[in-house]
Amino acid sequence: MAETTIGLYKTEAIRDDSPFRRGPLHRLADVELITADWVSWFNRSRLMHRLGRKPPVEYEADYYALHAEQPAGDR
Repeated sequence: MAETTIGLYKTEAIRDDSPFRRGPLHRLADVELITADWVSWFNRSRLMHRLGRKPPVEYEADYYALHAEQPAGDR
């Protein structure tokens, strides 16, 4: 799994035509900024097929909203 994630990161965040890049990478800080943006997108915004093509944040909110309405014994 780590190798797949690293491959996605390099393809989606580091390549020259990446939407996360704001220019050339001259300093470590440039890479850190891109990495933070990509990780935020990856964990919060990307559409996930196994979650019904929803972003993780939306799926999590739906999950807790559904379970908040059920008494603890019904779970």
